[in-house]
Amino acid sequence: MLVLGLLVVAFGQWAGYPLLRALGAILLAAVLAAVVVTARRVRMVVTRSVYPSRVQRGSPALARLRVRNPGTTRQPALLATDRAGGTAQTVRIRPLPPSTGATYHYALATPVRGRMTVGPLLLHRADPFGLARNRLPTGETAELWVYPRQFPARALVGGYPRHHHEGAATDELLRGSMDLREVREYVHGDEIRHLHWKATARTGRLMVRALADPQQPRFTVLLDTRPDSLPPRLFEEAVDLAASLLGASARAGQHSRLVTSSGLDVPTSGGPRAARRLLDELCVLDQGGAADAVVPAVLTTNRAVGGCLAMITSAGAEMSSLARLRDRYPAIFVFVLGAAGAARTVTGARLLGAENAEHAVRRWNEVLG
Repeated sequence: MLVLGLLVVAFGQWAGYPLLRALGAILLAAVLAAVVVTARRVRMVVTRSVYPSRVQRGSPALARLRVRNPGTTRQPALLATDRAGGTAQTVRIRPLPPSTGATYHYALATPVRGRMTVGPLLLHRADPFGLARNRLPTGETAELWVYPRQFPARALVGGYPRHHHEGAATDELLRGSMDLREVREYVHGDEIRHLHWKATARTGRLMVRALADPQQPRFTVLLDTRPDSLPPRLFEEAVDLAASLLGASARAGQHSRLVTSSGLDVPTSGGPRAARRLLDELCVLDQGGAADAVVPAVLTTNRAVGGCLAMITSAGAEMSSLARLRDRYPAIFVFVLGAAGAARTVTGARLLGAENAEHAVRRWNEVLG
């Protein structure tokens, strides 16, 4: 418009047309007014916070924007644009009188799983005709964890027995679940706090409680991360399924473990912190690994065995290698995604075909009853 205004004024002056000179002057005046309106420096203190810092894919994260005018003059309206991943959200900030502030809330879209960087916040002021714009990046960036979607899945074992224990003991103690195994005579070095006073009074000798933990339930998920096994859409469904199963298992207090065909091994002892750790790993998990390695070596060499193994793969995966795990895992389930009515059979394992993660969780809940 600036160039056009100059040309119109010049042509009107050369040809002697007052109307063209006036039209050119109007164009130049519009450009000058746009510069004057937007040239004023943005003097605002802006802080942005994102909560919660961890959300499921598809669930919006909320952002709180606090704006304050510390100056002694009125600040005109402006726009604030925030970015999360590949999406942008623009908020219109109203004019602020001196020494006042305002708070705005808006949602950040989370269509993709992963660890996103939110910000920096971009403040910009534009004239009504969009001829000039004043931009000012401000504020710090925030980190947003976008977890896989989780569907309500049942845990394989609902709790721990709280009774006098007579079975096998585990080598990994679970805090707070020590059960009475027997009452025996005191031996030098025993814990004084474990003295059994009633038995001591009855026998006339110092008696102590012998405590042990029962064999704790274990749940392992083997996720097929080979690039040629699952297309990107089905791989996201597989990650959602793994998050649903492991999240339910860890929150139920079970020893939960994530293993991938690429060699990732994340053992946990159960609980809310374990669930968060597993979900953090699944949040940043990518496809990779050897094309022919379905079962990694860590599953056949690790000492922590027993419990249930759930394998998540595709219909074309080679599953004969599961035969090496039959003696190590009493229960083996194979989830085949993309095939609701899978007709294949796997010796020593139960095959569950499903179209997506939600369907697979429904079938899993039906199996557990």
